[in-house]
Amino acid sequence: MALELCVLLWSHGDDDALSAYEDRVLALMPRYGGRVVSRVRRVDEGGEGGGPAEVQVIHLPDDAAVQAYLKDPDRLALAETHRQVVARTEVITVRTLTGHLPPTAP
Repeated sequence: MALELCVLLWSHGDDDALSAYEDRVLALMPRYGGRVVSRVRRVDEGGEGGGPAEVQVIHLPDDAAVQAYLKDPDRLALAETHRQVVARTEVITVRTLTGHLPPTAP
């Protein structure tokens, strides 16, 4: 069953370093049939609002693909970088709501 994940990431204070790390590991997604649907970054640098530094929506074919991605040797080789830049990660399984969005203005 296809999975849609919302990934929330908090940095240790260096949002640029977190985004650079994510650039590298997200590039591995296609190996497992995954794709990044959306990737956004908070605009209040420094996190005064307390929210995550970055939010991603990712599609993967199934849980086996998720597990394979998590065990990818190129991803695991970046474990020390992950520890240095990522303070916290939350992953939520979601589904896109279609037909529930207000119409856009012309």
